[in-house]
Amino acid sequence: MKTVLFEVASLDEVMARVKAALQSGKPDECARVSFESAAHLARIMTPLRWGIVEAMTGAGPIGVRELARRLGRDVSAVHADCSALVTSGVIDRTSEGKYLFPFDHVKVQFDLHARAA
Repeated sequence: MKTVLFEVASLDEVMARVKAALQSGKPDECARVSFESAAHLARIMTPLRWGIVEAMTGAGPIGVRELARRLGRDVSAVHADCSALVTSGVIDRTSEGKYLFPFDHVKVQFDLHARAA
């Protein structure tokens, strides 16, 4: 099972994890998509975009028209959402112009802490 973890992590945290993986020679246990804050995650991963990720999970490469058909949505709206997801690094675009989310399992993880006074 190919898993991806959607997480909230600072750039420093991401860079420290990459550095540790490079030094140890051991990759992370799963792929990660990192967002700088919970608010950033919510801005990028709107409910309609979560629907796209859900429809694409385990589906392989899929064209925008087929994706729109499966979701019961307008093609141009799905295209706009897919473009935003590609720009954010959530999904990929193949050389054939299809969209790809190469995972069959998604985890979401973040912690909220009290702000310092």
